[in-house]
Amino acid sequence: MKEYKLKYGCNPDQSQAKIFMSGEKDLPIEILNGRPGYINFLDALNSWQLVRELKKALNIPSATSFKHVSPAGAALGIPLNDNEKKLFFVDENINVNSSPLACAYARARGTDRLSSFGDWIALSDECDEVTAMLIKHEVSDGVIAPSYSSEALEILKSKRKGNYSIVKIDENYEPELIERREVFGITFEQSRSTAPVIEPEKFNNAVTKNKNFTDEAKRDLILALITLKYTQSNSVCCTRNGQTLGVGAGQQSRLHCVKLACEKADLRILREHPKILNLNFDANIGRPERDNAINIYLTENKILSDDEIHEWLENYKGVSLGSDAFFPFPDNIERATKSGVSYIAQPGGSIRDDLVIKACDEKNIAMVMTGHRLFHH
Repeated sequence: MKEYKLKYGCNPDQSQAKIFMSGEKDLPIEILNGRPGYINFLDALNSWQLVRELKKALNIPSATSFKHVSPAGAALGIPLNDNEKKLFFVDENINVNSSPLACAYARARGTDRLSSFGDWIALSDECDEVTAMLIKHEVSDGVIAPSYSSEALEILKSKRKGNYSIVKIDENYEPELIERREVFGITFEQSRSTAPVIEPEKFNNAVTKNKNFTDEAKRDLILALITLKYTQSNSVCCTRNGQTLGVGAGQQSRLHCVKLACEKADLRILREHPKILNLNFDANIGRPERDNAINIYLTENKILSDDEIHEWLENYKGVSLGSDAFFPFPDNIERATKSGVSYIAQPGGSIRDDLVIKACDEKNIAMVMTGHRLFHH
């Protein structure tokens, strides 16, 4: 298949829409079910690159939940404890820990469940039955993976009255090194970004007094940076325990990136509070309604007092934070500290790097400068 006609483009009035390969090559994808749209494919191809790179970098199955060409969440296949199963709404009848890929999706979806409503999913490995069962219970537009077990395929085909979009991609497909796009009738051309987000030896050359990066922190910083590589810039990402906690995407100000990522991380962290975790919802209330209710409880009709919120966040440490470009001012560090950030990776290169380093030293944060900007548009 060299081209695939879409129902329409970004909007219904953009009726001429298709995806295609130039030259004699076939599309590296196969539509197994449904009819993905223009934005679906933008999400699918960007999200696939993210999980493919995570798997290559860390050798752990990974998943991401995409909305509007940025990840709402991304995660690695790390087993879930009982509290995390409850936190991520994992059905007790599903043996989630039997599948690292299922654990990765539960974590990715669990980053920002409000934003993940109607997401596009990418999976680094073959979608198995357990992962498909998790996806079945969530409101989602579609999924892309290198393959699907027969059991998983049947489960997914039952979603959305049989219209759920299921895309299979050739995991060995490699695009050309030169990529092009057209804007307002003008063609842009550039080489693809193929450099690693961080070389491992960089962790041995921290610019701060605190130079101690745990193995988990290194893993989480790599997760943050790869996530940012496929997030609309400016962007900042908070991670912990193999999971994104908050992604701040598409902000004009670096400080607003940090605030957005950290505010999302705070809400995700507060969902672990026993008063929130143990809320009893009527069995007839759906997952989206529960997500909306919890968000209202945390932001408007507060179940937690200000003191309880402060105490819970104050005791939450070990968060890793990645930035797709340098921090121009130390106020970014001040905000990050309030959300338990202990480790930072950023490109460096600001004329105020010394002030940013000083701010990290005052907070005992370990920071590494990667030398690689990760803008994505």
